[in-house]
Amino acid sequence: MDERLTRWRLVLGRGSEQLGNLDPQQQARSDALGYLYDREGQDDGAGAGYGASSLTVPEWINEIHALFPKRTVRTIEEDALERYGMVELVTDKELLERVEPSETLLQAILQTKHLMNSDVLQAARQIVRKVVAELMEKMRPRIRRTLTGRRDPNRRSFFKVSANFDPKRTIRANLKNYSAETRQLVISEPIFYSRTRRQSEKWQFMVVVDQSGSMAESVIHSAVTASIFHGLPTLKNHLIAFDTSVVDLTSEIADPVETLMKVQLGGGTDIARAMRYAESLITEPRRAMVVLITDLYEGGSVHDLVQCVTRMVQGGSKVLILGALTTNGAASFDEELGRRLAARGARVGVMTPYELADWVAEVIR
Repeated sequence: MDERLTRWRLVLGRGSEQLGNLDPQQQARSDALGYLYDREGQDDGAGAGYGASSLTVPEWINEIHALFPKRTVRTIEEDALERYGMVELVTDKELLERVEPSETLLQAILQTKHLMNSDVLQAARQIVRKVVAELMEKMRPRIRRTLTGRRDPNRRSFFKVSANFDPKRTIRANLKNYSAETRQLVISEPIFYSRTRRQSEKWQFMVVVDQSGSMAESVIHSAVTASIFHGLPTLKNHLIAFDTSVVDLTSEIADPVETLMKVQLGGGTDIARAMRYAESLITEPRRAMVVLITDLYEGGSVHDLVQCVTRMVQGGSKVLILGALTTNGAASFDEELGRRLAARGARVGVMTPYELADWVAEVIR
């Protein structure tokens, strides 16, 4: 059986047997895929593929790790969690120790850790620690470089982010590329400022994050970002999580693992209550930044939320409202309420953690 038909057999699964017979290894792969994907459309979500229905979840995990490359295993595991809700993956110690750590798995752990016994929770904590460490290693250098100084106009930098772009020197350096015929300047050598360290009076920086279930990815990146910001000489940091109640996690801000293990995703949303709490912490309004991360679907008083944001802005505080804080900077949120809050002086949108660092650097510069 040629490779093309084999691939179609694996993609189509049950019902594609007429395309030809599989060799034993490919049949094992087909059975393992069928265990997960043949449940598509089944009412009870239970088990299933042709030849695979006798597999247990632990056996299935072992099978996919043996049969597929690491990248494919991660895709299959993400589908198991996101598409089919296989919570066994995050409530069984043996399974947790087998599954490849990922942000998707971390989100699932945060969603289901209240179901875990102490042994499983300990295994889950190790996964949380590993994923957070990977995120910290990836994010810390760029964020800290952005926040630890001011731009120095006399030095060039090869750290190419928009906050460091030097338009005047870029134009001068590229005048040789000007075309009189097309009347266009071609930028072949963009120039960026370098940064030098600056000590200044601390700004008060608050992250107020919605811990409803739909905000899991933003909660993760908020905890990691706040931890990276922690200890910078220019910032006094606060981390606040909320649903219908408010939890001040500032005491845990240095350890994002502990922060995340205390988060309880789900429940309602009272944004106004969380913002009133943040407002009560402000000591010097003109040196305060409040970053609210929420989808803006308010379960409390919209009127109170709008009034609270208005008071903070009029008092001189910087208010940034993000529909998400994620690696791709994409999210959906209540745009009508967002427009109302923007009209009161808040900045509203979505950002990546790096874009948030750029914004903070511009404010404190």
